[in-house]
Parts: sequence; C-alpha cells; structure tokens
Amino acid sequence: MKWNLKEVIKIIKNGKLYILWTSDDKITFKNMISMYALNGKKNNWWDEVEIIIWGSPAKLVAQNSDIQKHIRLLIDNGVKISACKACADELNVTQKLKVLDIEVKYWGEPLTKILKNNENLITL
Repeated sequence: MKWNLKEVIKIIKNGKLYILWTSDDKITFKNMISMYALNGKKNNWWDEVEIIIWGSPAKLVAQNSDIQKHIRLLIDNGVKISACKACADELNVTQKLKVLDIEVKYWGEPLTKILKNNENLITL
C-alpha cells in the first residue's frame, strides 16, 4: 500500500490532542478539561492527550488539593500535564508543580508550532 504524505501527516496529527488551560475556573476544569482529557485517553478517542497549564491555573493547581487529586488521576491514566515556566515562575509555583509531576517548560515556541501546524488544540 502506498501512503500519501498528506495522509500520513493527517494520521499522525489526529492522534494527539492538546488542551490549553487558561481559566482558573474549577468547574470548567472538573466538568470539561479533566473529564474530556480522561475519557479521551481511557476510551482511546486520542492516542495522546496533553494539558498545557498557562497562567492562573498554575496557581490553582499549586494551592487546591481537590484539583491536585484530579491532576494525579489524569497523570496516572496517561494524560500528560505540563505548565508554562514563565507563568509558573511569575506565580512562584514552579517547584510545587514539579512536585506534582507536572513538567514545567517554556511553551511560547512549542505552542506557536502547534498553531502553525494546525494540530488538534482546544483552548479554555
């Protein structure tokens, strides 16, 4: 079987979902972000799911034990969680996020790449 490059790129691209989490609203996190990410991974809707914490949710995660339990459940079920380093540093929560097994890195360039490549991205 011959593969068309566009088909291969589409298959690769469609296997991963990024969720850009920018709102510190707990209800939105629990009833949409966490729920969809977990079910998307557990039910194989997506091969990979990555939640990107950007801005105020970093502080929410660092300070809220209930949200931390949800984060642990997500990680334990194969959802990747990472956070914007610039935001975490500014909010003084970088070390707390790392203790929770959240990758902390600069996200500006990778997010730009995701957008330019028209990858699967939900922003909340």
